[in-house]
Amino acid sequence: MTRLDGGAVVPERFRGGIVALGNFDGFHLGHQAVVGRAIALARAAGRPALVATFDPHPVRHFRPKTPPFRLTTLDQRERLFAEAGADAMVVFHFDAALAAQSAVDFVDDRLLDKLGTGGVVTGADFTFGKDKGGNVDVLAELGLKNGFSVETVGPVALDGAPVSSSRIRDLLKAGDPRGAAALLTRPFAVAGVVQHGDKVGRTIGYPTANLDMGTYLRPAYGIYAVRGRLPDGRVLDGAANLGIRPTFDPPKELLEPYFFDFNEDLYGQAIEVELIDYLRPEAKFGSLEALTEQMEADCARARVVLAEG
Repeated sequence: MTRLDGGAVVPERFRGGIVALGNFDGFHLGHQAVVGRAIALARAAGRPALVATFDPHPVRHFRPKTPPFRLTTLDQRERLFAEAGADAMVVFHFDAALAAQSAVDFVDDRLLDKLGTGGVVTGADFTFGKDKGGNVDVLAELGLKNGFSVETVGPVALDGAPVSSSRIRDLLKAGDPRGAAALLTRPFAVAGVVQHGDKVGRTIGYPTANLDMGTYLRPAYGIYAVRGRLPDGRVLDGAANLGIRPTFDPPKELLEPYFFDFNEDLYGQAIEVELIDYLRPEAKFGSLEALTEQMEADCARARVVLAEG
């Protein structure tokens, strides 16, 4: 997988490719249908398959005070696109210059000049260009005029409702990671570098690998059954607190997984933590003894949940 700058002319071997165009945050079932169609068309035509995404998310440019809402980082999307079979990821850096481009200018500059696009596949609700001046109908007209194909993939439904990033966010905020995983086709996962904390967990027999939530959506605060993926490929079961640790002062927002039967040093390592199931809300305890007793119960329940799959 190659990561390409959408603001520069791509290498010749990627020109003429079929481009899946969208935001693809979360890379859920609907996104997978769009990207899968682009890859199928590319393979049939002997062309490269590219997935184009926007980063930062356009919402972050237009409404910078919006609370964190990302479901995937750029690195996670790159890995997911590669696993789907794409040859390259194109990153359109969303800034004031890109926001000011009209739909026609975006096609002329980014799709034709920079990518030499041979074809585009989008979702039915895709919009682009200044003030959302372009939609799938405009894109189809511009494709016909400029000699590249345009296909639109309709919404994908699950359990009677369309799959969408907003639906996934609502499920996570409601404490339903399994519901979100059904739409994502995998658990929601937070990736980050393990940082030093105050090491209280270590003193009570529950050392945690602390992760900053960064730009990720904040799921419901509470205790989760989790799986951690280490840089060497190992997968560890555990339980994690996601939230502000109300028992301790001052409050500090963290994802704090404790991995069962594991005592290696993870500081400075990049890991990924999957939220498998929600066990209970955060709670404040009057003593470390009470907290430790509850943590023991949480870990026992998490072991059972994870053993069940």
